[in-house]
Amino acid sequence: MTRERILVIKLSALGDFVQATGPMKAIRKAHPEADITLLTTRPYRGMGEATGWFDAVWDGGRPDWTDLAAVWRLIRRLRAARFDRVYDLQTQSRTIRYFQLLWPRRPAWSGNAPGAAFAYAGAERDRLHIQDSQREQLRIAGIAEVGPPDVGWLTGDAGKFGLTAPYALLAPGGAPHRPAKRWPAARFGDLAARLLGQGITPVVLGHGAEEQALAETILAAAPGAVSLVGQTSIADIAGVARGAALAVGNDTGPVHVMVATGCPAVVLFSRDSNPDLSAPRPIRASQPVTILREPDLADLDVDRVWTAVRPILAP
Repeated sequence: MTRERILVIKLSALGDFVQATGPMKAIRKAHPEADITLLTTRPYRGMGEATGWFDAVWDGGRPDWTDLAAVWRLIRRLRAARFDRVYDLQTQSRTIRYFQLLWPRRPAWSGNAPGAAFAYAGAERDRLHIQDSQREQLRIAGIAEVGPPDVGWLTGDAGKFGLTAPYALLAPGGAPHRPAKRWPAARFGDLAARLLGQGITPVVLGHGAEEQALAETILAAAPGAVSLVGQTSIADIAGVARGAALAVGNDTGPVHVMVATGCPAVVLFSRDSNPDLSAPRPIRASQPVTILREPDLADLDVDRVWTAVRPILAP
């Protein structure tokens, strides 16, 4: 008997990929015998393979529209695969165009493309948190049970860093093109000093020269803090998060990973992103996750963050 062929689309970014792991796992559970392919981009190929939920992972999912040859190669590949069903977890104008370009033999499509077999679009969808939106999308397609994000397959070696509990993770960085999403490094330094005063070692995470500079500011304010900037893979971040007392960070992909491990967290949002739509959520009822939002993070004082941190540390 021919196996059902299914495509799941999730192109980026890290936080969005993590949020989609609950739906990905639910799709595999709903189609245990199917041949399931993930269409993603190169940074997430390894993560897709590590989940164990996919029979194949394609990483050419976002060709530049000006590169017509690359676009046509992708569409030809999608057509040749003759998928029976597609779960579009990206739901952007790009993936709507993919649906349109598959005419006349379009698979049963779950997403926001007009004319899709399992269409889910409209203003209500756009007002929902991404997890609620994807849960409703899959319900329409016949999948009733969708759990929280699952990154149990991210298993980095936390022991190689020699961290001694208790420690707290700090994520002061973020996308370079969105500096408004960053709480000032000096405030992180003040917070780190308070953590040291409670016997908790602050551990700074990040990558690149810019975030190394943020770490240096924090360590100057809190001698005794530890910098792992440039030393951790995404799997390593998950590993150290599982042993952390808490995490404090901006709205970035690594923070989504930390929360998805079950790590208690305080997550900082500015006007540049809406936590009602995209904030990381606890994966279990007992996990404290506090969201603080200030239109300009330069106006978020340390006392307010510390007030959110202390109840997490109290137990």
